[in-house]
Amino acid sequence: MPLVAGVDSSTQSTKVELRDVESGSVIATGRASHPPTSPPRSEQNPRSWWQALVDSFEQTGDARRDVVAVSVAGQQHGLVLLDAVGEPLRDAKLWNDTESASVASGLVDALGADAWAAACGSVPVASFTITKLAWIVEMEPSIARQISWIGLPHDYLTYRLTGSHVTDRGDASGTGWFDPATAEYRGDLLALVGGRDDWIDLLPTVLGPSEPAGTITDAAAAALGLRADVTVAAGTGDNMAAALGLGLEPGDVVMSLGTSGTVYASSRSPTADPSGAVAGFCDATGRYLPLVCTLNATKVTDSVSRWTGMDQASFASAALAAPPGANGVRLHPYFDGERTPNLPDATGTFEGLRNSTAVSDLARAAHEGVVGGLLHGLDALRSAGASVDGRLSLIGGGAKSPAYRQIAADLHGRPIRVPHLDETVATGACVQAAIVDTDDSPESVASVWGLGAGVDIDPT
Repeated sequence: MPLVAGVDSSTQSTKVELRDVESGSVIATGRASHPPTSPPRSEQNPRSWWQALVDSFEQTGDARRDVVAVSVAGQQHGLVLLDAVGEPLRDAKLWNDTESASVASGLVDALGADAWAAACGSVPVASFTITKLAWIVEMEPSIARQISWIGLPHDYLTYRLTGSHVTDRGDASGTGWFDPATAEYRGDLLALVGGRDDWIDLLPTVLGPSEPAGTITDAAAAALGLRADVTVAAGTGDNMAAALGLGLEPGDVVMSLGTSGTVYASSRSPTADPSGAVAGFCDATGRYLPLVCTLNATKVTDSVSRWTGMDQASFASAALAAPPGANGVRLHPYFDGERTPNLPDATGTFEGLRNSTAVSDLARAAHEGVVGGLLHGLDALRSAGASVDGRLSLIGGGAKSPAYRQIAADLHGRPIRVPHLDETVATGACVQAAIVDTDDSPESVASVWGLGAGVDIDPT
């Protein structure tokens, strides 16, 4: 029975799913943790991702011998720099590293927000890769001079699998040096980084959605316990893979509650938002994925529940016991600074506290603060011209919480879908691997595999 392997290399861990190519049934899984990070400096050694990938595949046992294709979906925006022999020059700066905030402001000032949005679909903030490269040039010039290879986290793992320096248009669209409308790199944007004039020569080749990155190398096959003829797909970013795993159609929207919060929509046309709220990404199908990201999501409710001495189940129950509006208590949940709105140095603030305020009010306000921020993002998607009138799906760790489910539906004012899938990103990577192996379309795979099915939550 031929299987495909989907890899989700996130901030916290690597997860692997093996699925039957024909039915989409999950045959085996594996998971291994990554080193913890804590913004404003958030960095990881890329070698740790590879070791986690090896450990995850080992957990799938003999089933991995039937894998015919692999795809890697990775955390977006991280900056991986290799030397002339393919070794990391330093730890990778991740998406939630905010040390480049002042550099990002300088880049925006140099060109103007309108011009940035027109050039690459987004206005750079600290999370974008181009700001991290500019930070390296300014703060670590000796490292900048040694760079021979630039890539994103998923690009690095694909490189370790195949030896090929490639990427896809989805992940490339989150760098700040790629034009989603033309699918081309922008040398003029890279010139603003300074330090060198050959940056564009160090970037990966951009592959189409169904193009393979290559065949697995003998060394990688031996390390992962795979066959020597396994095909490796182009891979993509984690949000793009989640869209594949949910079988999104144009107009459908996803709200993801995890370490960060995201809200994004499947779109037939590119977007450009000079306000910087909406990132004009590509997806992994040939369409587009306009997206709003917040740095603060479930970590906020985890922290507040810890302060109250309640476990997560009790905290969720308390939140549902309070009325909408939390009796006037409001939380600005910017505990780690914020990306949208662009407030990298902000802190969290409770408002409306009284002697009569109950713990349930704090719990409700914490959940409403997180969800409200993402629903403002949904409004921003609509303002940027994206169609958002389709189904809204709630995913991520927060989607398992009864409080987040109900409060999201209540504030949205319409039913929301909570998919049955636990691992949408790894599933989406499996879809991409299946596309490369079978030449089927994403829509065909999603239909046969029954992707997108779930439980509907009505507003009260």
